[in-house]
Amino acid sequence: MKREIIITSDGSTTIHLPDWNEQYHSKHGAIQEAYHVFIKSGLEIVEKDEVAILEIGFGTGLNCFITFLETQKKIDYVGIEAYPVAEEEVDKLNYVAELKAENQQNIFDKIHAVSWEEKHQITADFNLTKREQFFKDIEDKDTFDLVYFDAFGARVQPELWTEEIFKKMYDALLPNGILVTYAAKGSVRRAMQAVGFSVERLPGPPGKREMLRATKPSI
Repeated sequence: MKREIIITSDGSTTIHLPDWNEQYHSKHGAIQEAYHVFIKSGLEIVEKDEVAILEIGFGTGLNCFITFLETQKKIDYVGIEAYPVAEEEVDKLNYVAELKAENQQNIFDKIHAVSWEEKHQITADFNLTKREQFFKDIEDKDTFDLVYFDAFGARVQPELWTEEIFKKMYDALLPNGILVTYAAKGSVRRAMQAVGFSVERLPGPPGKREMLRATKPSI
Protein backbone atom coordinates (compact mmCIF):
# COMPACT_ATOMS: atom_id res chain seq x y z
CA MET A 1 0.00 0.00 0.00
CA LYS A 2 1.29 3.46 -0.92
CA ARG A 3 2.53 5.58 2.01
CA GLU A 4 3.34 9.30 2.09
CA ILE A 5 4.78 11.63 4.71
CA ILE A 6 2.49 14.65 5.05
CA ILE A 7 2.43 17.78 7.21
CA THR A 8 -0.58 18.13 9.55
CA SER A 9 -2.18 21.42 10.56
CA ASP A 10 0.06 22.00 13.60
CA GLY A 11 3.22 21.57 11.48
CA SER A 12 4.01 18.03 12.62
CA THR A 13 4.31 15.11 10.23
CA THR A 14 2.36 11.90 9.91
CA ILE A 15 2.13 8.98 7.49
CA HIS A 16 -0.75 9.13 5.02
CA LEU A 17 -2.22 6.09 3.24
CA PRO A 18 -3.85 7.46 0.06
CA ASP A 19 -5.64 4.20 -0.82
CA TRP A 20 -7.57 4.40 2.46
CA ASN A 21 -7.58 8.19 2.80
CA GLU A 22 -6.32 7.49 6.32
CA GLN A 23 -3.31 8.63 8.31
CA TYR A 24 -1.45 7.58 11.43
CA HIS A 25 -2.47 10.78 13.27
CA SER A 26 -5.06 13.49 12.89
CA LYS A 27 -4.52 15.70 9.85
CA HIS A 28 -5.63 18.54 12.13
CA GLY A 29 -2.43 18.15 14.14
CA ALA A 30 -0.48 15.02 15.05
CA ILE A 31 1.24 16.46 18.11
CA GLN A 32 -1.88 18.31 19.31
CA GLU A 33 -3.91 15.10 19.10
CA ALA A 34 -1.32 13.08 21.01
CA TYR A 35 -1.21 15.60 23.85
CA HIS A 36 -4.97 16.02 24.09
CA VAL A 37 -6.05 12.38 23.86
CA PHE A 38 -3.24 10.43 25.46
CA ILE A 39 -1.47 12.82 27.84
CA LYS A 40 -4.11 15.28 29.06
CA SER A 41 -7.03 12.80 29.03
CA GLY A 42 -5.02 9.71 29.97
CA LEU A 43 -1.61 9.85 31.59
CA GLU A 44 -2.27 12.98 33.65
CA ILE A 45 -5.28 11.47 35.43
CA VAL A 46 -3.51 8.25 36.50
CA GLU A 47 -2.80 8.81 40.18
CA LYS A 48 0.20 6.52 40.48
CA ASP A 49 3.94 7.18 40.52
CA GLU A 50 4.65 4.04 38.47
CA VAL A 51 2.48 3.55 35.39
CA ALA A 52 2.28 0.58 33.02
CA ILE A 53 1.08 1.69 29.58
CA LEU A 54 -0.10 -0.42 26.63
CA GLU A 55 -0.19 1.36 23.28
CA ILE A 56 -2.38 -0.16 20.60
CA GLY A 57 -0.75 1.05 17.40
CA PHE A 58 2.85 2.03 18.19
CA GLY A 59 3.24 3.45 14.69
CA THR A 60 5.61 6.41 14.47
CA GLY A 61 6.51 6.33 18.17
CA LEU A 62 5.06 9.82 18.70
CA ASN A 63 2.88 8.89 21.68
CA CYS A 64 5.76 7.04 23.28
CA PHE A 65 8.17 9.94 22.82
CA ILE A 66 5.73 12.54 24.14
CA THR A 67 5.00 10.32 27.14
CA PHE A 68 8.73 10.25 27.85
CA LEU A 69 8.98 14.02 27.55
CA GLU A 70 5.93 14.89 29.64
CA THR A 71 6.06 12.74 32.76
CA GLN A 72 8.11 12.47 35.92
CA LYS A 73 6.52 9.09 36.63
CA LYS A 74 8.28 5.75 36.29
CA ILE A 75 6.94 4.26 33.05
CA ASP A 76 6.80 0.69 31.77
CA TYR A 77 5.68 1.14 28.16
CA VAL A 78 4.55 -1.65 25.82
CA GLY A 79 3.83 -0.76 22.21
CA ILE A 80 1.96 -3.15 19.91
CA GLU A 81 2.40 -2.80 16.16
CA ALA A 82 1.57 -5.36 13.47
CA TYR A 83 3.41 -3.47 10.71
CA PRO A 84 6.44 -1.54 12.05
CA VAL A 85 7.26 1.76 10.39
CA ALA A 86 10.30 1.63 8.11
CA GLU A 87 13.56 3.30 9.15
CA GLU A 88 13.52 5.60 6.11
CA GLU A 89 10.05 6.83 7.15
CA VAL A 90 11.18 7.50 10.72
CA ASP A 91 14.01 9.62 9.35
CA LYS A 92 11.47 11.93 7.68
CA LEU A 93 9.41 12.60 10.82
CA ASN A 94 9.89 16.04 12.35
CA TYR A 95 8.67 15.43 15.91
CA VAL A 96 11.94 16.23 17.66
CA ALA A 97 12.15 19.63 15.97
CA GLU A 98 8.46 20.48 16.37
CA LEU A 99 8.58 19.55 20.06
CA LYS A 100 11.76 21.61 20.47
CA ALA A 101 13.32 18.51 21.99
CA GLU A 102 16.64 18.48 20.14
CA ASN A 103 18.43 17.62 23.40
CA GLN A 104 16.38 14.40 23.45
CA GLN A 105 17.06 13.35 19.85
CA ASN A 106 19.03 10.38 21.19
CA ILE A 107 15.94 9.16 23.05
CA PHE A 108 13.72 9.34 19.95
CA ASP A 109 16.39 7.49 17.98
CA LYS A 110 16.73 4.85 20.70
CA ILE A 111 12.97 4.28 20.85
CA HIS A 112 13.08 3.26 17.19
CA ALA A 113 16.47 1.52 17.22
CA VAL A 114 15.91 -0.95 20.06
CA SER A 115 14.97 -4.48 19.10
CA TRP A 116 11.45 -5.85 19.15
CA GLU A 117 10.12 -8.48 21.61
CA GLU A 118 12.49 -7.46 24.40
CA LYS A 119 12.24 -5.02 27.31
CA HIS A 120 14.74 -2.17 27.05
CA GLN A 121 15.71 0.43 29.63
CA ILE A 122 15.56 3.71 27.70
CA THR A 123 16.40 5.66 30.85
CA ALA A 124 16.41 4.81 34.55
CA ASP A 125 12.67 5.62 34.75
CA PHE A 126 11.45 4.57 31.30
CA ASN A 127 11.28 0.99 30.04
CA LEU A 128 10.06 0.12 26.55
CA THR A 129 8.95 -3.16 25.02
CA LYS A 130 7.90 -3.18 21.36
CA ARG A 131 5.86 -6.19 20.25
CA GLU A 132 5.19 -6.99 16.59
CA GLN A 133 1.76 -8.47 17.04
CA PHE A 134 -1.79 -8.40 15.72
CA PHE A 135 -4.21 -6.88 18.21
CA LYS A 136 -6.38 -10.00 18.14
CA ASP A 137 -3.46 -11.99 19.55
CA ILE A 138 -3.00 -9.89 22.71
CA GLU A 139 -3.40 -12.05 25.81
CA ASP A 140 -2.21 -9.80 28.68
CA LYS A 141 -4.17 -10.07 31.94
CA ASP A 142 -4.43 -7.49 34.75
CA THR A 143 -1.18 -5.80 33.74
CA PHE A 144 -1.68 -2.21 32.67
CA ASP A 145 -2.86 1.03 34.26
CA LEU A 146 -3.49 2.79 30.97
CA VAL A 147 -4.22 1.87 27.36
CA TYR A 148 -3.54 4.28 24.51
CA PHE A 149 -5.92 2.93 21.85
CA ASP A 150 -4.57 4.47 18.65
CA ALA A 151 -5.57 2.01 15.94
CA PHE A 152 -6.59 3.05 12.44
CA GLY A 153 -10.17 4.28 12.36
CA ALA A 154 -13.24 2.06 12.30
CA ARG A 155 -14.08 3.36 8.81
CA VAL A 156 -11.11 1.48 7.34
CA GLN A 157 -10.47 -1.26 9.94
CA PRO A 158 -13.77 -1.98 11.73
CA GLU A 159 -12.40 -5.31 12.98
CA LEU A 160 -10.14 -3.40 15.40
CA TRP A 161 -13.08 -1.73 17.16
CA THR A 162 -15.18 -4.75 18.14
CA GLU A 163 -16.30 -6.27 21.43
CA GLU A 164 -13.67 -8.98 20.91
CA ILE A 165 -10.84 -6.44 20.84
CA PHE A 166 -12.19 -4.33 23.70
CA LYS A 167 -12.58 -7.45 25.83
CA LYS A 168 -8.84 -7.99 25.37
CA MET A 169 -8.24 -4.40 26.46
CA TYR A 170 -10.51 -4.85 29.47
CA ASP A 171 -8.67 -8.01 30.50
CA ALA A 172 -5.26 -6.37 30.01
CA LEU A 173 -6.10 -3.51 32.38
CA LEU A 174 -5.82 -3.54 36.14
CA PRO A 175 -8.95 -2.62 38.14
CA ASN A 176 -9.54 1.16 37.84
CA GLY A 177 -7.37 1.15 34.71
CA ILE A 178 -8.38 3.44 31.87
CA LEU A 179 -8.41 3.37 28.08
CA VAL A 180 -8.34 6.56 26.01
CA THR A 181 -8.94 6.91 22.30
CA TYR A 182 -9.58 9.64 19.76
CA ALA A 183 -12.67 7.75 18.55
CA ALA A 184 -16.20 8.76 19.54
CA LYS A 185 -18.52 6.62 17.37
CA GLY A 186 -21.59 5.25 19.07
CA SER A 187 -20.75 1.71 17.94
CA VAL A 188 -17.34 1.98 19.60
CA ARG A 189 -18.82 3.26 22.84
CA ARG A 190 -21.39 0.45 22.87
CA ALA A 191 -18.71 -2.19 22.23
CA MET A 192 -16.73 -0.87 25.20
CA GLN A 193 -19.79 -0.87 27.44
CA ALA A 194 -20.75 -4.39 26.36
CA VAL A 195 -17.53 -5.84 27.78
CA GLY A 196 -17.85 -4.03 31.11
CA PHE A 197 -16.23 -0.62 30.69
CA SER A 198 -17.71 2.55 32.13
CA VAL A 199 -17.44 5.02 29.24
CA GLU A 200 -17.47 8.81 29.16
CA ARG A 201 -17.45 11.26 26.29
CA LEU A 202 -14.87 14.02 26.52
CA PRO A 203 -14.16 17.06 24.33
CA GLY A 204 -12.07 15.91 21.38
CA PRO A 205 -8.76 17.16 20.00
CA PRO A 206 -8.67 19.80 17.23
CA GLY A 207 -10.91 18.69 14.38
CA LYS A 208 -13.02 16.31 16.51
CA ARG A 209 -15.99 17.22 18.67
CA GLU A 210 -15.62 14.29 21.09
CA MET A 211 -13.37 11.42 22.19
CA LEU A 212 -13.88 8.49 24.56
CA ARG A 213 -12.39 7.46 27.88
CA ALA A 214 -13.25 4.03 29.31
CA THR A 215 -12.61 2.84 32.87
CA LYS A 216 -12.45 -0.74 34.15
CA PRO A 217 -14.41 -0.94 37.42
CA SER A 218 -12.55 -1.69 40.64
CA ILE A 219 -14.63 -4.82 41.25
